[in-house]
Amino acid sequence: MTPKQFFDMAKANHAEMIDLKFVDMLGTWQHCSYPIATNDESIFEEGLGFDGSSIRGWQDIHQSDMMAVCDPDTAQIDPFFAKPTISVIANIVDPETRQRYNKCPRYVAQQAAAFLKKTGLADTCYIGPEAEFFIFDEVRYEQNQHTGFYRIDSNEGAWNTARFEEPNLGYKPSFKGGYFPVSPTDTFHDLRGEMVYEMLKLGIMIEAHHHEVATAGQSEIDMKFQELTKMGDQFMWYKYIVKNVAKRNGKTATFMPKPIFEDNGSGMHTHISLWKGGKPLFAGKSYAGLSDMALYAAGGLLKHAASLLAFCAPTCNSYRRLVPGFEAPVNLAVSARNRSASIRIPMYSPSPKAKRLEFRCPDPSANGYLAWSAMLMAVIDGIKNKIKPGEPLDRNIYEMTGEELDRIPKVPGSLEQAIDALEADHAYLKAGDVFSEELIQAWITWKRDNEIKPMALRPHPYEFHLYYDA
Repeated sequence: MTPKQFFDMAKANHAEMIDLKFVDMLGTWQHCSYPIATNDESIFEEGLGFDGSSIRGWQDIHQSDMMAVCDPDTAQIDPFFAKPTISVIANIVDPETRQRYNKCPRYVAQQAAAFLKKTGLADTCYIGPEAEFFIFDEVRYEQNQHTGFYRIDSNEGAWNTARFEEPNLGYKPSFKGGYFPVSPTDTFHDLRGEMVYEMLKLGIMIEAHHHEVATAGQSEIDMKFQELTKMGDQFMWYKYIVKNVAKRNGKTATFMPKPIFEDNGSGMHTHISLWKGGKPLFAGKSYAGLSDMALYAAGGLLKHAASLLAFCAPTCNSYRRLVPGFEAPVNLAVSARNRSASIRIPMYSPSPKAKRLEFRCPDPSANGYLAWSAMLMAVIDGIKNKIKPGEPLDRNIYEMTGEELDRIPKVPGSLEQAIDALEADHAYLKAGDVFSEELIQAWITWKRDNEIKPMALRPHPYEFHLYYDA
């Protein structure tokens, strides 16, 4: 889309405002709105200025001025404003050097895609995430010097079978009993459908939506695979739409990986494949119908898995999900069909176009631009260095001895371990200037100072159960 077409689109839809959106380091959209009448095509070249010092993980106060340069190809009519508003995603630029800002996540994704082409290995990286989320009726939480609690509720919650509801009709999925039930047990079909229709209006192709395993409204909407940067953009719209459709229906949606104790958490199994000249490169005659390239790609993901999870499972809460059980992908191995392995090879179709790796460790709290770029860099490193993934995990882990399980490497047990791994292993991310040292160190510092250390300082409510009467 040209700048002129952008303004023509706004006029055709009677939009009088531009809503500029960009993503912060941690993966949250920021926005500011501007009247169309006071702007022109310079917003696509010079950009619009803003204070970057207040954006999480970005500039210091002495270098706070930044520019947001609109990308006309991302123009959409925002579905949630009262009056027609044209929304556009921006790239962040230094106002003095006019260089792209190396801590802008969208720039990292664009750099990763460009580096892939430069290697000659492939020209396209396709990403297909399976993002899960919960839809609740209420959430309350508090944390201060003398109080710490959370309370969530859902009309679908298994804990509400005895609640007085005038009348209580039942039909509440049990713990771990929410996978694929029809209505009336699945009470969120129409709400998920409303989310899907909003996505379709924006050109986001959807493959399926359904209730997920957990009780209390766990859901999944699957987008069709797209090129890495485009999927990063779509994932931002995805979260925005899910949360806003839930809100306008009096619900609240969360992408927090593990909000419910003793039930499945929300993952974001991510399918990744490389193509060149319109042809898939991961199909072959090796294990599970994969090519040697695909196996080396898996080897790269497994070798760097611990540091990858600093971006792919980036919260303290992520590691409440990544524990043995509930199909948690804690085993660093490749497998056809085994969902406890961190890399699964989907076997639904024999078509070469369907051959891909499913990395099961990521969760939807991730910044898609950074998580998928990091995955691609690990894949490239694996292919370049012909890293083998090791023996496949094709056995039922519940039939294996403890000694056998101990021989299989595991994912980090905490965010702190993943951040330590990133600090020790990030040279592969810096190849081709995709990830800058500045961004990596900013990520490490933010996670330690704002998440890991504060969590370590606070008593946990369960500690009162364990120790109050010690």
